[in-house]
Amino acid sequence: MNWKVRLRNPVFWVQIVVSAFAAVLAYAGLTAADLTTWESVGALLCNAVRNPYCLFLVLSSVWNAVNDPTTTGLTDSERARQYTIPQK
Repeated sequence: MNWKVRLRNPVFWVQIVVSAFAAVLAYAGLTAADLTTWESVGALLCNAVRNPYCLFLVLSSVWNAVNDPTTTGLTDSERARQYTIPQK
């Protein structure tokens, strides 16, 4: 995979954070509107880290955000591996 380009792309990071946070919210049966204080966000994240099943859900969501389903195996396409910046 072309990690240099992915790690410098802010959209990649938003995708990772949103997919992980959505998995935690879904497991807890909450919506973003239920989180009205930073303490409740912290408690939610601490509980998620302590729960192996919730961690599995987070890892599955992150995997889906990272993996390119248009290629075989775990790599990017040959063209994508040649990028030095994200292509439009």
